[in-house]
Amino acid sequence: MRKLLSNLLCGSNSYCFSRVSDDTGNRLRFQLELEFVQCLANPNYLNFLAQRGYFKDKPFVNYLKYLLYWKEPEYAKYLKYPQCLHMLELLQYEHFRKELVNAQCAKFIDEQQILHWQHYSRKRMRLQQALAEQQQQNNTSVK
Repeated sequence: MRKLLSNLLCGSNSYCFSRVSDDTGNRLRFQLELEFVQCLANPNYLNFLAQRGYFKDKPFVNYLKYLLYWKEPEYAKYLKYPQCLHMLELLQYEHFRKELVNAQCAKFIDEQQILHWQHYSRKRMRLQQALAEQQQQNNTSVK
């Protein structure tokens, strides 16, 4: 992880964005940051980072702050897992970062995400059924 971050910040001799064209470097940086931000949606990954001390590392915490630009609509539209933005926001708080060391905290977050998805799926299904029924009623009333 630290090697990835140092590569992102052009601190590694093995690869540096300045060695490639600006477009290629920007595209690569965008892809790496997109992938990393989406990994933050996984509470087990957050627990992994916390247990290895990444959240105590000031440059890493600054990097998390830098990544808040993903909340802007022009960047957020590329995310497949929008809950990562909520986690990114919570990671700005030291208390939350400290709690993630505890595996039970990560498990609780994971369970809450699953409950949210289940509720969202059921609610979406009900809305789709209601819309289909409404369209069916409109079709029969038009005839």
